Amino acid sequence: MKAIKYWNTFAIGLPIVLLFLGCISEAFLFYAALSTMLTGIIQVVLGLKMLFKNPENKSLQLYAGSVGLFFMTWVINAGLDYIDIVTYILVPIPFILLVYLSVIIYNSKN
Repeated sequence: MKAIKYWNTFAIGLPIVLLFLGCISEAFLFYAALSTMLTGIIQVVLGLKMLFKNPENKSLQLYAGSVGLFFMTWVINAGLDYIDIVTYILVPIPFILLVYLSVIIYNSKN
């Protein structure tokens, strides 16, 4: 579980560190934006790993279902040429999922 906490901390901290380094060079702002995709990938992998390890955990089931619903809605919205209201609703969802999984990780006992 310690490794999962370290990976999660790295995934969350990387874009933040790169954002602050953007004060030195604007190129870091680009890398900060790109690293948010890495954060999402790491978090999805950690969430699925935890779910496979503990499949009866309702919080992890809710997280996995929410991630699936997010991507399904995103694909459908893209197929509909991006309906504005749906797009605006989808924008904060990754941040909410990031916080939710982090709370699950840091509150888990194992």
